[in-house]
Amino acid sequence: MLESYVNAKQATLATRTAKQDQAKSLEIDQDALPCYPSGSVPLDSPFYLQRPLVEEQVEREIRKPGALIRIKAPKEMGKTSLMLRILDYANQHQYHTVSLNLEQADQSILSDLNQFLRWLCANISRQLGRKPMLDEYWDEDMGSKISSTLYLQDYILESIDTPLVLALDEVNQVFEHSQVAKDFLPLLRSWYEEAKKLPIWQKLRLIVIHSTEIYVPLQLNQSPFNVGLPIQLEDFNLAEVQQLAQRYGLNWQDGVQGRQLMSMVGGHPALVSLALYHLSRQEITMSQLLETAPTAMGIYSHHLQRHWATLERQPELAQAIDLVFKATEPVVLDPIIAYKLSSMGVIKQLGGKAVAGCELYRRYF
Repeated sequence: MLESYVNAKQATLATRTAKQDQAKSLEIDQDALPCYPSGSVPLDSPFYLQRPLVEEQVEREIRKPGALIRIKAPKEMGKTSLMLRILDYANQHQYHTVSLNLEQADQSILSDLNQFLRWLCANISRQLGRKPMLDEYWDEDMGSKISSTLYLQDYILESIDTPLVLALDEVNQVFEHSQVAKDFLPLLRSWYEEAKKLPIWQKLRLIVIHSTEIYVPLQLNQSPFNVGLPIQLEDFNLAEVQQLAQRYGLNWQDGVQGRQLMSMVGGHPALVSLALYHLSRQEITMSQLLETAPTAMGIYSHHLQRHWATLERQPELAQAIDLVFKATEPVVLDPIIAYKLSSMGVIKQLGGKAVAGCELYRRYF
């Protein structure tokens, strides 16, 4: 009787342990499933595709006194994801880090230089855990550019022992306000140049991130876009698409599926990742994806509708798109229109002429 009780007890425990192990296994599997790709890729994500040459280059540069790194690429190409990794690298070296996205600034702030520079200095202070002391340093007689420079020098840089990495994302937001851009961009350049004269400014390491070429006229010696280290993020190549597909659990070693996908979206990182996400979940086949991609029923419908809304608000962009996509050869566009369309990623510029960004856009628009 006792023996049968013990056996039954052991069987119950074994069953309970097996269920617990199964539950843990399911929990792990659920955690391993890819998240819907949207926005920047988190630091701990296995679905971030490293760019070793670029990352090694920026890591070397950020260690240099008074460094300036310029990262340029169309939207959704991985600029912010790269920025997160530069800041993480800086944090590992005990640097101070501040990240500001200019899309978060109100238009009323972006259109007024004094307000914008106060916004900038206040946010730098907050992120460093310091109380903003703007009024103590702001002087109407000296102007906002000198006031902000003294604020950074005497209040921020003087108070820290290790370098400060200041990352400014979506700097192209300033381009829309030409007068502010004509004052602010040379100011950035002057902070970079100060490091050559004053050791305290060597603590400042600038990262400037933008989607387009600057289309506000500046003198060469005032522009921050012809100094420092330029980084241009490119599309994924076939090998990188296959590597990312493998991380999504897809066996694309022969390259056939990779080439099929790239025939539609090129190597655009966001569009490739979205396709791999849906294919890995077996929600759609490759043939279905390619057939519906440029339609309202496809996986890119929201992405395409966002671009469509932008074109509806700016008819001159829509006219230019129509011209490019109907042409059989590359087209010359007005520089500002070309810059705006290339920042969206819907066109690429080859030798100063525009072509479709990828087949997806050509078919949809």
